[in-house]
This record gives sequence, structure tokens and C-alpha cells, in this order.
Amino acid sequence: MDRFFQRLVELYKKLRGDVRERWQRDLPFAELLFDRWERAAALGFGEGTSIYHHSYVYGDVRVGKCTWIGPYTLLDGSGGLTIGDYCSISAGVQIYTHDTVRWALSGGHAEYEHAPVSIGSYCYIGSQTVIAKGVTIGDHCLIGACSFVNRDIPPYTVAVGVPCRPVGRVHVGPSGDITFLTERRHSKL
Repeated sequence: MDRFFQRLVELYKKLRGDVRERWQRDLPFAELLFDRWERAAALGFGEGTSIYHHSYVYGDVRVGKCTWIGPYTLLDGSGGLTIGDYCSISAGVQIYTHDTVRWALSGGHAEYEHAPVSIGSYCYIGSQTVIAKGVTIGDHCLIGACSFVNRDIPPYTVAVGVPCRPVGRVHVGPSGDITFLTERRHSKL
């Protein structure tokens, strides 16, 4: 056992040093061991998509190509979850396709409720956001950090808050430049 433990420590130090040198990052051991792109491929997600080892995936979850799913996310596909291409699902995001409200309040007599969630392509979902069952988020949306999304968000929308509400529009120019048109000002990316 001591020899095995020593070899694990040596492996950890080597991987840790390699990642620090190459990417200037310090990651938990599991993230050093497992490849995010391989995990996404094993889950049937699109080419170029990655998902951290510290993320939970339940049920029917379909993800397009080149999407980044950050650490400590929860993707509940028990009611069906679809995420498009080129999305960023930030750290700590929780997406639910079911809830147990009626089940709990009825003492277990009512069934769990399920409804699919769909997130379009080219979306950014900010850190610590929670998305409730039955929500559709259109293409090219920006959802601000710590939002609670419990209603549909139309395409090309900037939305924030608890509950999440539209506060502006996303404009994508012909050369790929991005402008946010909010209630208060215009800002370029």
C-alpha cells in the first residue's frame, strides 16, 4: 500500500508540474488524470466539446460541437436536455429538467414533474446560474452570472437576475464583432 501511495504521489506531482508549466493552472488530481474531451466524446457530445470530471450528467443530455462545460456543473437530462454548438456553460451552472415540488408537498402522492430544456447555439451561461425545467433559451443569448432562469429567453437576448429577465440585445456583426445593446448603454466585445 505504501508503495502504491508513493507512486500516486509521484504521478500527481508530475502531472501537476506539467499542467502548471503548460497552462499556468493548478487542478485537482482527478482533473489532471482525466481528459475533458474524451469524457465528452464518451457521453456522445459533439466534436470538440469538453466537460470537466467534476460535473454531473443525468438522463438524456445532448450537446453540440465545440461547447465548453465548466467544472461543478449539473446537467439533469431526466426530462431531456439539449445544448447547442459553441456554448459556454460556466462553472457551477445547474440545469434541471425535473422537479419534486408537487411530490414533496403531496407526501409522495403526486409524480415528479418533467419538462425538457433547450439551450440554443452560441450561448453564454454565466457562473452559478440555475435553469429550471421547461425553459428554452434561443441562439446567441448571454445569461448573466447567478441568474435563475424560469421562463423562455428569446434569441439574441442579454438576460440577468432572479428571476432572469431580458435587459438587452446581442448584435453579431458581419465580421463576427459583438455588441451588447442594453437599457443603459452599448458595449463592444
